[in-house]
Amino acid sequence: MTDPDSAVPEAPAPTAPAPSAPKGGLETETLDLPGWKHIYSGKVRDLYIPADASITERIGQECVLVVASDRISAYDHVLATEIPDKGRILTQLSLWWFEQLGVEHHVLASTVEAGVPAAVEGRAMICKKLDMFPVECIARGYLTGSGLLEYRQSGTVCSIPLPEGLVDGSRLDQAIFTPSAKAEVGEHDENITYDAVVEMVGEDIAARLRELTLEIYTRAEEIARGRGIILADTKVEFGFDAATGIITLGDEVLTPDSSRFWDAAQYEPGRAQPSYDKQYVRDWLTSAESGWDKAADVPPPALPADVVARTRSRYVEAYEKLTGRTFA
Repeated sequence: MTDPDSAVPEAPAPTAPAPSAPKGGLETETLDLPGWKHIYSGKVRDLYIPADASITERIGQECVLVVASDRISAYDHVLATEIPDKGRILTQLSLWWFEQLGVEHHVLASTVEAGVPAAVEGRAMICKKLDMFPVECIARGYLTGSGLLEYRQSGTVCSIPLPEGLVDGSRLDQAIFTPSAKAEVGEHDENITYDAVVEMVGEDIAARLRELTLEIYTRAEEIARGRGIILADTKVEFGFDAATGIITLGDEVLTPDSSRFWDAAQYEPGRAQPSYDKQYVRDWLTSAESGWDKAADVPPPALPADVVARTRSRYVEAYEKLTGRTFA
């Protein structure tokens, strides 16, 4: 974190949102934040770089402003309906996890006093500028989701052989590294083998990415279990910090958007587990009530108020159970 004593003066209030359509990103509206220039929007996050050299000088190095919106995605679509406070929950939970993990990460500052614009306080972080690796680093400690589908067909997950007789929710003897290749917004990430990662980034970096991913999962799984939550799997991303030469944890970490969290008290292998994430959204979209066909090339309908409220409640519950703090 940046030392509060080297604080940046509070930025003026933002002007009205301006349309933005960065190449390869999401077409959306973004806040005009004085001193910052919008460069990209993903499914949830908007990225800015300093438009004023004085910001870089005050922070002390090249940086980006990462702003988590309240957008929510499902089935490769960004929905028209937002989930209130979702961006704040994701950011605050990520910050808490960065403190717990003890690994090199990208966060430099997260407070207005340290330079975050007041308009995005609580949902934004000033971060190191990293050269991100084109790999989604996924650790799985339990069999479920797409891993379960592959296992039922071939007895493997990302070509890793698993024992016979496993069911939905089975705990694996040890966590496995199951990477995927990053896709553009609106497209599917592609599951790949470890050998494919070696081809993409080289043997030494691939080994380090696998090692860090499994270390993070093992540590986080232990922490979550002590708070009554099972961490079934999680996705993390890493980048190369040219200033230090260190592979550094970036993006978000261990949130309901990037992880499967289950209630340990309700855990029962052999069935789908109740989860702290956007399952309410997925379930409603695939129900007869929504009238939406996910195979059709049409955007999903707006979410009803009760689905929005329940989804927000699950995100808040995950934050509070994990951190022991009250979300306000």
